[in-house]
Amino acid sequence: MVEPKAFYFNDSTAPSNPYQINDDEDRDIILKRAIGEFRSFVHLLIENGVHVTVAKGIEGCPDHIFPNWFSTHEDRKFMLYPMLTENRAAEKTPAMVETLSRHYDLLHDWGRFEEDGKCLEGLSSLILDRPNRKAYGTFSARTDKFLAEKWCVDMNYEPHLFETAAHNGKPIYHSDVMMHIGTKFVGICSESILPQYRDDVLKSLSQTHDIIDLTMDQVRAFAGNALEVKGEGNKPMVIMSQSGYDSLRDDQRDHYLKYIDRFITPALPTIQHYGGGAARCMLQELF
Repeated sequence: MVEPKAFYFNDSTAPSNPYQINDDEDRDIILKRAIGEFRSFVHLLIENGVHVTVAKGIEGCPDHIFPNWFSTHEDRKFMLYPMLTENRAAEKTPAMVETLSRHYDLLHDWGRFEEDGKCLEGLSSLILDRPNRKAYGTFSARTDKFLAEKWCVDMNYEPHLFETAAHNGKPIYHSDVMMHIGTKFVGICSESILPQYRDDVLKSLSQTHDIIDLTMDQVRAFAGNALEVKGEGNKPMVIMSQSGYDSLRDDQRDHYLKYIDRFITPALPTIQHYGGGAARCMLQELF
């Protein structure tokens, strides 16, 4: 997780992210609230037995709090990804890359694709079913089709790539906004997937996972932006922001609880409002 040095409405990313909202508050006030939410989230994870590593962000990077510019993999490898905007590409600081390099070997650095205007924003763009080596992702300004397909070939994953429409009719900017894959379940907003892709995606997922279907309104509340982790007693838990959890129906919560011990539900109103991302966006898995 990356504690932000700066946090405010990012004008550069807003055209592709309809979940960002700008109220023109003083940036110092916004940052203070965001840091408070961030630190409360970290403490909540630690209280539940989740191991957390915290890095410090830099000035000029209002989305540093969302560390989706790299991914790590089970063979102690890591990848660096091309980001859509300059102030997101700048998040890949030499200090952070050096720290990762002390623990992982660099497999690919795809930053060069930024020069061609192509981006693939890590495991926010691609949602991995690691045991079954399948990758799911929705095309958008943040997820280039060529790079998504190349990633699947290079990493030996079966691709399930598709198009979506958000509540405003435009593509959902990150796949992790509308779906998450747990050990035995999937939370997904099937209505956001365009009809010509929907059956293939759901058929593939249902072969190995129980599907929990989310609504478009629940996606707007960030119920889709979740992650299964293990913590205290090695028990499976789902991290989902308070607003996402509150949007779930009782039957959906019960459905999750067939497979997990509990929910971890940080309150992230400022981060969600200005950043357009929630709990999952703030987490990067370290394998």
